[in-house]
Amino acid sequence: MSEMTTSQHEEASAASQDEQTRDQQPQGGQPVDSQGAQADSQASASAATAFEPLTVTYERLRHTDDVEELHGFARRPLPDRSLQAAFSRATALLEAVAGNQHTPLEDRVFLATEMPFPNILVKLSEDSEPQVRRAVAANQDDKNWLVGRLTKDSDPSVRDAALRNPRTSWKMRLEGAQNPEVDADTLDFLSTLGVSCEPGAPVVLASMVRRAVALNPRASRETLQRLSSDASASVAQCAKHRLETDSTVESN
Repeated sequence: MSEMTTSQHEEASAASQDEQTRDQQPQGGQPVDSQGAQADSQASASAATAFEPLTVTYERLRHTDDVEELHGFARRPLPDRSLQAAFSRATALLEAVAGNQHTPLEDRVFLATEMPFPNILVKLSEDSEPQVRRAVAANQDDKNWLVGRLTKDSDPSVRDAALRNPRTSWKMRLEGAQNPEVDADTLDFLSTLGVSCEPGAPVVLASMVRRAVALNPRASRETLQRLSSDASASVAQCAKHRLETDSTVESN
Protein backbone atom coordinates (compact mmCIF):
# COMPACT_ATOMS: atom_id res chain seq x y z
CA MET A 1 0.00 0.00 0.00
CA SER A 2 2.90 2.38 0.79
CA GLU A 3 4.67 1.64 -2.56
CA MET A 4 1.45 2.30 -4.43
CA THR A 5 1.06 5.72 -2.81
CA THR A 6 4.62 6.74 -3.69
CA SER A 7 4.18 5.75 -7.36
CA GLN A 8 0.93 7.66 -7.63
CA HIS A 9 2.54 10.72 -6.10
CA GLU A 10 5.44 10.64 -8.63
CA GLU A 11 3.00 10.30 -11.56
CA ALA A 12 0.95 13.24 -10.28
CA SER A 13 4.06 15.45 -10.00
CA ALA A 14 5.14 14.59 -13.56
CA ALA A 15 1.67 15.37 -14.90
CA SER A 16 1.68 18.73 -13.13
CA GLN A 17 5.05 19.66 -14.69
CA ASP A 18 3.77 18.70 -18.15
CA GLU A 19 0.73 20.96 -17.69
CA GLN A 20 2.96 23.89 -16.65
CA THR A 21 5.16 23.37 -19.73
CA ARG A 22 2.09 23.28 -21.99
CA ASP A 23 0.79 26.47 -20.39
CA GLN A 24 4.05 28.26 -21.36
CA GLN A 25 3.70 27.29 -25.05
CA PRO A 26 1.65 29.34 -27.56
CA GLN A 27 -0.86 27.66 -29.83
CA GLY A 28 1.84 27.09 -32.48
CA GLY A 29 3.70 24.86 -30.10
CA GLN A 30 6.78 27.08 -29.63
CA PRO A 31 7.83 27.82 -26.04
CA VAL A 32 7.29 31.36 -24.78
CA ASP A 33 10.37 33.45 -23.90
CA SER A 34 8.95 35.18 -20.84
CA GLN A 35 12.00 37.47 -20.48
CA GLY A 36 11.78 38.51 -24.17
CA ALA A 37 8.07 39.23 -23.86
CA GLN A 38 8.72 41.35 -20.79
CA ALA A 39 11.49 43.28 -22.62
CA ASP A 40 9.18 43.95 -25.59
CA SER A 41 6.51 45.22 -23.24
CA GLN A 42 8.96 47.55 -21.50
CA ALA A 43 10.24 48.87 -24.87
CA SER A 44 6.68 49.61 -26.00
CA ALA A 45 5.95 51.42 -22.75
CA SER A 46 9.17 53.43 -23.07
CA ALA A 47 8.34 54.48 -26.63
CA ALA A 48 4.87 55.57 -25.56
CA THR A 49 6.36 57.62 -22.75
CA ALA A 50 8.99 59.25 -25.05
CA PHE A 51 6.37 60.53 -27.50
CA GLU A 52 4.49 63.58 -26.20
CA PRO A 53 1.34 64.94 -27.78
CA LEU A 54 2.03 68.13 -29.75
CA THR A 55 0.14 70.37 -27.34
CA VAL A 56 2.08 69.04 -24.36
CA THR A 57 5.46 69.56 -26.00
CA TYR A 58 4.42 72.99 -27.33
CA GLU A 59 3.46 74.26 -23.87
CA ARG A 60 6.61 72.84 -22.33
CA LEU A 61 8.84 74.57 -24.91
CA ARG A 62 6.82 77.76 -24.66
CA HIS A 63 7.51 78.11 -20.93
CA THR A 64 10.71 76.19 -20.21
CA ASP A 65 13.89 77.95 -19.10
CA ASP A 66 16.08 75.07 -20.33
CA VAL A 67 18.39 77.03 -22.63
CA GLU A 68 20.12 73.96 -24.04
CA GLU A 69 16.86 72.30 -25.04
CA LEU A 70 15.61 75.52 -26.66
CA HIS A 71 18.89 75.95 -28.53
CA GLY A 72 18.70 72.35 -29.74
CA PHE A 73 15.19 72.82 -31.12
CA ALA A 74 16.07 76.15 -32.76
CA ARG A 75 18.99 74.67 -34.70
CA ARG A 76 17.57 71.24 -35.45
CA PRO A 77 17.21 70.62 -39.22
CA LEU A 78 13.59 70.39 -40.31
CA PRO A 79 12.23 67.08 -41.63
CA ASP A 80 11.67 66.81 -45.35
CA ARG A 81 8.41 68.43 -46.46
CA SER A 82 7.27 65.09 -47.88
CA LEU A 83 7.00 63.86 -44.27
CA GLN A 84 4.00 66.08 -43.69
CA ALA A 85 3.14 65.10 -40.13
CA ALA A 86 6.73 65.39 -38.88
CA PHE A 87 7.28 68.63 -40.80
CA SER A 88 4.11 70.25 -39.42
CA ARG A 89 4.98 69.18 -35.89
CA ALA A 90 8.53 70.59 -36.16
CA THR A 91 7.39 73.99 -37.46
CA ALA A 92 4.69 74.21 -34.81
CA LEU A 93 7.27 73.55 -32.07
CA LEU A 94 9.60 76.19 -33.56
CA GLU A 95 6.80 78.69 -33.01
CA ALA A 96 6.90 77.85 -29.30
CA VAL A 97 10.70 78.19 -29.24
CA ALA A 98 10.49 81.53 -31.09
CA GLY A 99 8.02 82.88 -28.55
CA ASN A 100 10.10 81.90 -25.50
CA GLN A 101 12.35 84.72 -24.27
CA HIS A 102 14.66 82.12 -22.68
CA THR A 103 15.66 81.03 -26.19
CA PRO A 104 19.17 82.48 -26.74
CA LEU A 105 19.16 85.80 -28.59
CA GLU A 106 21.39 84.49 -31.38
CA ASP A 107 18.95 81.62 -31.97
CA ARG A 108 15.98 83.99 -32.15
CA VAL A 109 17.87 86.15 -34.65
CA PHE A 110 18.73 83.00 -36.61
CA LEU A 111 15.07 81.98 -36.79
CA ALA A 112 13.99 85.53 -37.70
CA THR A 113 16.53 85.57 -40.52
CA GLU A 114 16.13 82.04 -41.91
CA MET A 115 12.56 80.93 -41.33
CA PRO A 116 9.93 81.47 -44.07
CA PHE A 117 6.94 80.44 -41.93
CA PRO A 118 4.42 83.17 -40.99
CA ASN A 119 3.51 81.60 -37.63
CA ILE A 120 7.17 81.78 -36.52
CA LEU A 121 7.86 85.22 -37.97
CA VAL A 122 4.77 86.71 -36.34
CA LYS A 123 5.99 85.51 -32.94
CA LEU A 124 9.44 86.97 -33.55
CA SER A 125 8.02 90.27 -34.82
CA GLU A 126 6.75 90.83 -31.27
CA ASP A 127 10.12 90.07 -29.65
CA SER A 128 11.34 92.50 -27.01
CA GLU A 129 14.76 92.78 -28.71
CA PRO A 130 14.97 95.22 -31.68
CA GLN A 131 17.70 93.03 -33.17
CA VAL A 132 15.21 90.18 -33.58
CA ARG A 133 12.44 92.40 -34.98
CA ARG A 134 14.96 93.98 -37.38
CA ALA A 135 15.85 90.51 -38.71
CA VAL A 136 12.16 89.80 -39.28
CA ALA A 137 11.74 93.17 -41.01
CA ALA A 138 14.54 92.30 -43.44
CA ASN A 139 13.30 88.75 -44.12
CA GLN A 140 12.11 88.61 -47.72
CA ASP A 141 9.86 85.64 -46.97
CA ASP A 142 7.63 87.93 -44.90
CA LYS A 143 4.04 88.51 -45.84
CA ASN A 144 3.63 92.13 -46.97
CA TRP A 145 1.18 92.85 -44.14
CA LEU A 146 3.77 91.76 -41.57
CA VAL A 147 6.56 93.85 -43.08
CA GLY A 148 4.09 96.74 -43.35
CA ARG A 149 3.38 96.47 -39.64
CA LEU A 150 7.10 96.66 -38.90
CA THR A 151 7.40 99.93 -40.84
CA LYS A 152 5.52 101.37 -37.83
CA ASP A 153 7.84 99.80 -35.25
CA SER A 154 8.97 101.89 -32.29
CA ASP A 155 12.64 101.28 -33.15
CA PRO A 156 14.01 103.31 -36.09
CA SER A 157 16.35 100.54 -37.26
CA VAL A 158 13.42 98.11 -37.50
CA ARG A 159 11.34 100.63 -39.48
CA ASP A 160 14.22 101.28 -41.85
CA ALA A 161 14.84 97.57 -42.46
CA ALA A 162 11.15 97.07 -43.23
CA LEU A 163 11.09 99.98 -45.70
CA ARG A 164 14.03 98.46 -47.56
CA ASN A 165 12.35 95.07 -47.83
CA PRO A 166 10.99 94.51 -51.37
CA ARG A 167 7.96 92.82 -49.81
CA THR A 168 6.81 96.19 -48.43
CA SER A 169 3.73 97.56 -50.18
CA TRP A 170 3.89 100.82 -52.10
CA LYS A 171 1.47 102.33 -49.62
CA MET A 172 3.90 101.62 -46.78
CA ARG A 173 6.82 102.92 -48.82
CA LEU A 174 4.97 106.16 -49.51
CA GLU A 175 4.14 106.60 -45.85
CA GLY A 176 7.76 105.91 -44.95
CA ALA A 177 9.00 108.48 -47.48
CA GLN A 178 6.66 111.04 -45.86
CA ASN A 179 7.74 110.20 -42.31
CA PRO A 180 10.14 112.88 -40.91
CA GLU A 181 11.51 110.32 -38.45
CA VAL A 182 12.93 108.08 -41.18
CA ASP A 183 16.72 108.44 -41.45
CA ALA A 184 18.50 110.03 -44.41
CA ASP A 185 20.05 106.74 -45.61
CA THR A 186 16.66 105.06 -45.90
CA LEU A 187 15.22 108.10 -47.65
CA ASP A 188 18.11 107.92 -50.08
CA PHE A 189 17.23 104.28 -50.76
CA LEU A 190 13.56 105.14 -51.32
CA SER A 191 14.61 107.89 -53.72
CA THR A 192 16.11 105.26 -56.05
CA LEU A 193 12.92 103.21 -56.44
CA GLY A 194 11.89 102.89 -60.05
CA VAL A 195 15.28 104.20 -61.18
CA SER A 196 18.39 102.27 -60.12
CA CYS A 197 16.44 100.08 -57.70
CA GLU A 198 13.52 98.07 -59.05
CA PRO A 199 13.62 99.71 -62.49
CA GLY A 200 10.56 97.75 -63.52
CA ALA A 201 8.45 99.21 -60.70
CA PRO A 202 5.12 100.91 -61.49
CA VAL A 203 6.11 104.35 -62.81
CA VAL A 204 3.43 106.38 -61.06
CA LEU A 205 3.83 104.71 -57.67
CA ALA A 206 7.62 104.92 -57.73
CA SER A 207 7.56 108.60 -58.70
CA MET A 208 5.10 109.32 -55.88
CA VAL A 209 7.57 107.81 -53.41
CA ARG A 210 10.51 109.78 -54.86
CA ARG A 211 8.48 112.99 -54.73
CA ALA A 212 7.64 112.35 -51.07
CA VAL A 213 11.37 111.92 -50.38
CA ALA A 214 12.08 115.25 -52.06
CA LEU A 215 9.56 116.91 -49.72
CA ASN A 216 10.86 115.18 -46.60
CA PRO A 217 12.93 117.54 -44.38
CA ARG A 218 15.25 114.65 -43.45
CA ALA A 219 16.36 114.06 -47.05
CA SER A 220 20.06 114.84 -47.49
CA ARG A 221 21.38 117.47 -49.88
CA GLU A 222 23.02 114.76 -51.98
CA THR A 223 19.67 113.00 -52.35
CA LEU A 224 17.94 116.24 -53.32
CA GLN A 225 20.62 117.06 -55.89
CA ARG A 226 20.12 113.69 -57.55
CA LEU A 227 16.33 114.06 -57.49
CA SER A 228 16.58 117.52 -59.06
CA SER A 229 17.52 115.70 -62.29
CA ASP A 230 14.78 113.07 -61.94
CA ALA A 231 12.95 111.93 -65.08
CA SER A 232 9.67 112.84 -63.41
CA ALA A 233 9.05 116.58 -63.73
CA SER A 234 7.12 116.77 -60.46
CA VAL A 235 9.92 115.01 -58.54
CA ALA A 236 12.60 117.22 -60.06
CA GLN A 237 10.60 120.39 -59.37
CA CYS A 238 10.09 119.50 -55.69
CA ALA A 239 13.78 118.69 -55.26
CA LYS A 240 14.89 121.95 -56.90
CA HIS A 241 12.48 123.96 -54.75
CA ARG A 242 13.88 122.30 -51.60
CA LEU A 243 17.44 123.05 -52.63
CA GLU A 244 16.61 126.69 -53.29
CA THR A 245 14.74 127.02 -50.01
CA ASP A 246 17.57 125.43 -48.06
CA SER A 247 20.12 127.72 -49.73
CA THR A 248 18.05 130.78 -48.84
CA VAL A 249 17.78 129.70 -45.23
CA GLU A 250 21.52 129.05 -45.02
CA SER A 251 22.38 132.44 -46.54
CA ASN A 252 20.18 134.22 -44.03
